[in-house]
Amino acid sequence: MMLNSDGTKPIYIQIAEWLENEILSENILEDGKIYSQYQLADMFNINPATAAKGLNLLAEESILYKKRGLGMFVSTNAKEIILNKRKNQTLKNLVSEIVIEAERLKISEEELVKMIKEANRDRRSR
Repeated sequence: MMLNSDGTKPIYIQIAEWLENEILSENILEDGKIYSQYQLADMFNINPATAAKGLNLLAEESILYKKRGLGMFVSTNAKEIILNKRKNQTLKNLVSEIVIEAERLKISEEELVKMIKEANRDRRSR
Protein backbone atom coordinates (compact mmCIF):
# COMPACT_ATOMS: atom_id res chain seq x y z
CA MET A 1 0.00 0.00 0.00
CA MET A 2 1.12 3.52 -0.74
CA LEU A 3 0.35 6.36 1.63
CA ASN A 4 -0.87 9.62 0.18
CA SER A 5 1.22 12.28 1.90
CA ASP A 6 -0.20 15.03 -0.34
CA GLY A 7 -3.84 14.26 0.44
CA THR A 8 -6.16 15.72 3.00
CA LYS A 9 -6.42 12.49 5.02
CA PRO A 10 -3.82 12.34 7.81
CA ILE A 11 -1.19 9.59 7.57
CA TYR A 12 -2.22 8.02 10.90
CA ILE A 13 -5.81 7.64 9.60
CA GLN A 14 -4.48 6.00 6.43
CA ILE A 15 -2.44 3.59 8.58
CA ALA A 16 -5.52 2.76 10.69
CA GLU A 17 -7.65 2.20 7.57
CA TRP A 18 -4.97 -0.02 6.02
CA LEU A 19 -4.87 -2.13 9.19
CA GLU A 20 -8.68 -2.33 9.16
CA ASN A 21 -8.55 -3.55 5.55
CA GLU A 22 -5.97 -6.17 6.52
CA ILE A 23 -8.31 -7.36 9.29
CA LEU A 24 -11.35 -7.39 6.98
CA SER A 25 -9.48 -9.39 4.34
CA GLU A 26 -8.29 -11.74 7.11
CA ASN A 27 -4.62 -11.12 6.43
CA ILE A 28 -4.49 -10.41 10.17
CA LEU A 29 -6.72 -12.70 12.23
CA GLU A 30 -8.65 -12.24 15.46
CA ASP A 31 -6.36 -12.38 18.48
CA GLY A 32 -3.43 -12.13 16.07
CA LYS A 33 -0.50 -9.88 16.87
CA ILE A 34 -0.58 -6.62 14.91
CA TYR A 35 2.47 -4.81 13.56
CA SER A 36 4.34 -2.66 16.08
CA GLN A 37 4.66 1.08 15.60
CA TYR A 38 8.30 0.53 14.62
CA GLN A 39 7.44 -2.12 12.03
CA LEU A 40 4.79 0.17 10.54
CA ALA A 41 7.21 3.11 10.57
CA ASP A 42 9.76 1.00 8.72
CA MET A 43 7.18 -0.39 6.25
CA PHE A 44 5.81 3.03 5.31
CA ASN A 45 8.87 5.17 5.97
CA ILE A 46 7.06 7.32 8.53
CA ASN A 47 7.67 8.54 12.05
CA PRO A 48 6.98 5.86 14.71
CA ALA A 49 4.83 8.38 16.61
CA THR A 50 2.55 8.68 13.55
CA ALA A 51 2.26 4.89 13.35
CA ALA A 52 1.53 4.75 17.10
CA LYS A 53 -1.26 7.29 16.64
CA GLY A 54 -2.93 5.01 14.06
CA LEU A 55 -2.59 1.99 16.35
CA ASN A 56 -3.95 3.93 19.34
CA LEU A 57 -6.94 5.08 17.29
CA LEU A 58 -7.85 1.44 16.64
CA ALA A 59 -7.29 0.58 20.30
CA GLU A 60 -9.65 3.42 21.32
CA GLU A 61 -12.27 1.90 19.00
CA SER A 62 -11.74 -1.56 20.62
CA ILE A 63 -10.51 -2.98 17.30
CA LEU A 64 -7.14 -3.68 18.90
CA TYR A 65 -6.21 -4.45 22.49
CA LYS A 66 -2.90 -4.17 24.30
CA LYS A 67 -1.09 -6.93 26.15
CA ARG A 68 1.40 -5.32 28.43
CA GLY A 69 4.92 -6.09 27.31
CA LEU A 70 3.76 -8.07 24.26
CA GLY A 71 2.23 -5.47 21.95
CA MET A 72 -1.17 -5.05 20.34
CA PHE A 73 -3.55 -7.72 19.15
CA VAL A 74 -6.74 -7.86 17.07
CA SER A 75 -9.92 -7.99 19.16
CA THR A 76 -12.21 -10.98 18.82
CA ASN A 77 -15.04 -8.87 17.36
CA ALA A 78 -12.80 -6.48 15.39
CA LYS A 79 -14.27 -7.37 12.02
CA GLU A 80 -17.81 -6.67 13.24
CA ILE A 81 -16.75 -3.34 14.77
CA ILE A 82 -15.07 -2.26 11.52
CA LEU A 83 -18.04 -3.30 9.38
CA ASN A 84 -20.51 -1.46 11.64
CA LYS A 85 -18.32 1.63 11.77
CA ARG A 86 -17.90 1.79 8.01
CA LYS A 87 -21.57 1.12 7.38
CA ASN A 88 -22.90 3.57 9.95
CA GLN A 89 -20.34 6.35 9.47
CA THR A 90 -18.43 6.16 6.23
CA LEU A 91 -21.14 4.78 3.96
CA LYS A 92 -23.93 6.93 5.41
CA ASN A 93 -21.78 10.06 4.94
CA LEU A 94 -21.00 9.12 1.34
CA VAL A 95 -24.66 8.43 0.58
CA SER A 96 -25.63 11.73 2.18
CA GLU A 97 -23.11 13.60 0.00
CA ILE A 98 -24.40 11.83 -3.11
CA VAL A 99 -28.02 12.70 -2.27
CA ILE A 100 -27.10 16.36 -1.74
CA GLU A 101 -25.20 16.50 -5.04
CA ALA A 102 -28.09 14.76 -6.85
CA GLU A 103 -30.46 17.40 -5.51
CA ARG A 104 -28.17 20.17 -6.77
CA LEU A 105 -28.11 18.53 -10.20
CA LYS A 106 -31.90 17.97 -10.16
CA ILE A 107 -31.46 14.19 -10.40
CA SER A 108 -34.51 12.29 -9.21
CA GLU A 109 -34.37 9.53 -6.63
CA GLU A 110 -35.29 7.03 -9.34
CA GLU A 111 -32.41 8.21 -11.55
CA LEU A 112 -30.01 8.02 -8.62
CA VAL A 113 -31.09 4.47 -7.74
CA LYS A 114 -30.70 3.51 -11.41
CA MET A 115 -27.17 4.96 -11.44
CA ILE A 116 -26.26 2.98 -8.31
CA LYS A 117 -27.64 -0.24 -9.79
CA GLU A 118 -25.70 0.35 -13.03
CA ALA A 119 -22.49 1.01 -11.11
CA ASN A 120 -23.05 -2.18 -9.13
CA ARG A 121 -23.64 -4.20 -12.32
CA ASP A 122 -20.54 -2.72 -13.95
CA ARG A 123 -18.46 -3.58 -10.91
CA ARG A 124 -19.69 -7.19 -10.86
CA SER A 125 -19.01 -7.67 -14.57
CA ARG A 126 -15.32 -6.79 -14.24
